[in-house]
Amino acid sequence: MISIPSFVSELVRAANEVDRQTTREIENLLFRAITTIRDLRDVIGIPVNGTEHDAVIRLTDLASAVEEASPQESRDGLLEAADMIRTLWIVVDSGTVISLTPSG
Repeated sequence: MISIPSFVSELVRAANEVDRQTTREIENLLFRAITTIRDLRDVIGIPVNGTEHDAVIRLTDLASAVEEASPQESRDGLLEAADMIRTLWIVVDSGTVISLTPSG
């Protein structure tokens, strides 16, 4: 697995220098972030949501249309991805695992 703290730093750096990034670079960073978020969620035991309220869906939409996004939208997406990864990494690092049982 990639170094999570290094990747978070890379995302924040790209967000702070979004005007120096190509749309292809932003797109690649966002898709890498989406994969990392999904992987970390899987490790923790967070089920796939898949609703429009899931931030991964919004990030996927942004990554797919980054050419039409404003620099501010790209910056916000990169920072949101960095924050999600950092938060999930803290949970993984703590050893916390989520176990869901059906109610009934």
